[in-house]
Amino acid sequence: MDYTYTIIDSDAVSNLQLHAFLDEYGDFECINTTTNPNDGLNDILKFSPDIVFINLNHDYASIFLMVMEIHQYVNELPILIGIATSKDYAYDAIKNGFFDYWLQPFNEFDIRKSLLKLKKRMPKEKAPATLCLKSYNDFQYLNTNDILYLKADNNTTEFFMKDGTVTNAFKTLKTFENTLPNNFIRIHQSYIVNTDYVSRINFGKSICALKTVNEQLPFSKTYRENMNNLKKVLSRNTLSSLN
Repeated sequence: MDYTYTIIDSDAVSNLQLHAFLDEYGDFECINTTTNPNDGLNDILKFSPDIVFINLNHDYASIFLMVMEIHQYVNELPILIGIATSKDYAYDAIKNGFFDYWLQPFNEFDIRKSLLKLKKRMPKEKAPATLCLKSYNDFQYLNTNDILYLKADNNTTEFFMKDGTVTNAFKTLKTFENTLPNNFIRIHQSYIVNTDYVSRINFGKSICALKTVNEQLPFSKTYRENMNNLKKVLSRNTLSSLN
């Protein structure tokens, strides 16, 4: 499962550089980016990210006040990583419980060591490979690796399997959105797809094709960002790609 993070930084160039470094690792997901401590605090309370990257070059006094304020609302602080062009705020960052302090311009080797240390401190549990569908006293077990996609059907959900069978669950699609492993993404109000089976993405027609079956699923503007992220992931794992 991904490590979720937010960024508090008014520097657009710094944001892009940070995104680029984290994208290389493939298991860090950006929830949101804000430009000031007040909006950043709102993000932390709203999304409960695993990590918060904070640029200390601007309005650092307000940032440290925000960090102190977080304690009033949450039992466990997210991992805090400070970013600055000098070591001027390093002491205050350590005093306020920051996990690490990154100097700009970013050093790829230092970032790699910091992220590996972070993963060691906060290992992610793997999502279970088996999904249990319960209906009264009936328990049905599905191997998530065999699920091609899910489709909403009023207040029920249909599971389309690799072997061609279809299984129904008397729950809404939303119920399964945060339950399934990370390779399942919402692409439409009516569809969740297993990205391991996506063979083609057509942004012009807003459809994606699936392996093993002659079928295409639509994706909507609401979930286009999910498809953009999927394209990046698939491109990293290909032998060659065109920009």
